[in-house]
Amino acid sequence: MFRRSFWFSTGVAAGVWATTKVNRKLRQLTPESLAVTAANKALETGHRIKDRAVGFALDVRDNMAQREAELGDALGINASVDAQLPPPRRLAAIENHHSPKYVDGSAYPTNSNNRNEDH
Repeated sequence: MFRRSFWFSTGVAAGVWATTKVNRKLRQLTPESLAVTAANKALETGHRIKDRAVGFALDVRDNMAQREAELGDALGINASVDAQLPPPRRLAAIENHHSPKYVDGSAYPTNSNNRNEDH
């Protein structure tokens, strides 16, 4: 009797285990479950691609800055400015009427280089 009850309980346990496995697999193969699985895999792939793209962009930016520094050194752009150079020239916003190009303090210059005069 003990032997029969052992095999009976073993069969019941095997049946429960098999039924659970089959039901779980059937739930995984429903269209909703497949859609969720596909969406999750797409998100994971997107995150992986984004991480690689960000890493690539940072590498490109670092190498670009390094190359610009090398080119600046080679062309002398990054060299220090000498103190002997004159300051940059600025155009006067208002003309000086005490300048020698005006004769007798008149309002119009005698030797104007202005090409925008009315002719």
